[in-house]
Amino acid sequence: MLTKKYALVTASAMLATTVAFAAIARPAYANKVDCDAVMNEVNSGKHAKDIAADLKISTGSVYRCKRKAKAAAKAATKTSMQVKRGKEAPAMSAPSPAMAAPAPGKAAPSPAAAASPAMK
Repeated sequence: MLTKKYALVTASAMLATTVAFAAIARPAYANKVDCDAVMNEVNSGKHAKDIAADLKISTGSVYRCKRKAKAAAKAATKTSMQVKRGKEAPAMSAPSPAMAAPAPGKAAPSPAAAASPAMK
């Protein structure tokens, strides 16, 4: 009987401790990180640990901001290269001379007319 009471008290204590810690813990996404401020610090030459301590964030957040900035720069470079290539490509506003219609006075003979004996 004493063992059952001890098990019940222990289980109750563990449940109370779990509930207390769950109430205190905040989700990780609650604090938004200002990546612009982080990148300003990175560009000034500070180390990740120093930046994290100054801005009261984790070093993982600093590295995450670095990855986002790198990905954004890569996407911007890719987009600018596509724009440059688009400007260098010749515009197809007018058809090429080979595709242009023949002059009105010099109409090309039709295949049927070319095969007829009167044209030869």
